[in-house]
Amino acid sequence: MDPLDTVVLPSAHTSDGRLIVCLHIGDPQRNQGVLTVGAHFDGSVVRGGALHNQDFTIRQTLSEFTFRAEGGPTELGNRTAEWFEAVLARPLVPCEWHHERKMYAVRYEYADTGRGLSEGFEHSLAPDALRKRLAADGVIRGRGRINRAGLGQPDVITHVRGVRPLQ
Repeated sequence: MDPLDTVVLPSAHTSDGRLIVCLHIGDPQRNQGVLTVGAHFDGSVVRGGALHNQDFTIRQTLSEFTFRAEGGPTELGNRTAEWFEAVLARPLVPCEWHHERKMYAVRYEYADTGRGLSEGFEHSLAPDALRKRLAADGVIRGRGRINRAGLGQPDVITHVRGVRPLQ
């Protein structure tokens, strides 16, 4: 983890007066951000979860990252550090789909659950038959998400971070 991937915002610099600590998880080989997690401290309670990567608000839609604890500062600091370590230990992999030796789709997911975190699709590099099928299904740029099932098996799956899954 690069120290530049961690941010601490003192309470004097946040809109709600809470201390915010966040971690940007990414793929250093591609210089690609994947997920931002963090915690909000109000003095006696810490709430954590997936954060919006710009305003650092907790995103309720990704509840598997939800964390809450009460206690003194030392206890809250230790429990929050353990939570960050657990998030970082999860096996993060990018699944890639290639056509004519170029990647046209990527989906970052946790190998232990298959939970997708972010994805990308380059329409112009995809095979013609796939582009036509996705267009017929209404899944084209701006009109829907490209899901893993619609792409078939990935051509390449690599390990970015966390505990490597059993092969």
